[in-house]
Amino acid sequence: MRYAKLGRTDIEVSRFCLGCMGFGEVREGALHTWTLGPDDTRDIISAALDAGITFFDTAMAYSFGTSEEYVGSALRSLAPRDQWVIATKYSPRPKDAPRDMSGADYIKTCLDNSLRRLGVDVIDLYYMHSWDYHTPIEESMEALNDAVVAGKVRAIGVSNCHPYQLAKANALAEARGWARFEVIQSHMNLIAREDERELLQLCEEDQISTVPYSSLAAGRLSRRPGETSKRLEQDTFAKGKYDATAEQDSVIIERVAELAERYETSMTAVSLAWLLTKVTSPIVGATKKSHIAGPAAAADLVLTPEDIAYLEEPYVPHALVGVMAQNRR
Repeated sequence: MRYAKLGRTDIEVSRFCLGCMGFGEVREGALHTWTLGPDDTRDIISAALDAGITFFDTAMAYSFGTSEEYVGSALRSLAPRDQWVIATKYSPRPKDAPRDMSGADYIKTCLDNSLRRLGVDVIDLYYMHSWDYHTPIEESMEALNDAVVAGKVRAIGVSNCHPYQLAKANALAEARGWARFEVIQSHMNLIAREDERELLQLCEEDQISTVPYSSLAAGRLSRRPGETSKRLEQDTFAKGKYDATAEQDSVIIERVAELAERYETSMTAVSLAWLLTKVTSPIVGATKKSHIAGPAAAADLVLTPEDIAYLEEPYVPHALVGVMAQNRR
């Protein structure tokens, strides 16, 4: 496994991050029905630690907060606190939030609840889960800075925002002497490359780390067409992101399969090795211990410039999907 620093901080993380959306209790009304219980969560996290993965990503929104509970419990039982980096996210303040609760109060409440569920004194990386259109950015950035000053958070990041929003927030933070967003978590993989237009250049110039989610397009980049899984069948949110472009994306997926065969490795390894040439630490989910093998293999796989061009050549522009398609006032 290889390692890198987050943004301008001294926080070192593995070049792959274990996404923990697949861990948590299944309840009525849950967005995800394929999540795992505490024992399976612990087994997979143990395998990740054994593979050298030290970076773990969850959110208050995942499985009603039970993902944070399961992940925190597993990590605390498996390794000393200084051997893993935990990231979590607070959801934007809802439109119907109590009128007497300010944006700053809301962030503080969310943070304290996440600290409690994770069972830690400090969160290494705390994200705004998507742009909060109901709280002025000045108020959000000041509240997040207060969390850093208080020692509850080591660094802050943002997920699902447009490049101009990231630039605006960080310009404000630097002008006020506040903590800035050191990390952006966005939607990027071989069949969703819109971040290459502006976001990646901004991050490179400003030393902001890129930690993309959906690195395997919810399994589409790790399986040949026709192969399936419980998540592929039940994840309606992912279907909404990928089904409309399935035909054009299938050309790229076939090329991934072709290179995997040539290199005698998995499609997962090829897809992630490509992404590793673009970003800091791709987020990879796992619902089986065997899924950890893909990131481990990708860390050692070096694609040639010709391989990269071959994978990229069929791509055509995609419309923004998922949270970003809804990320408007």
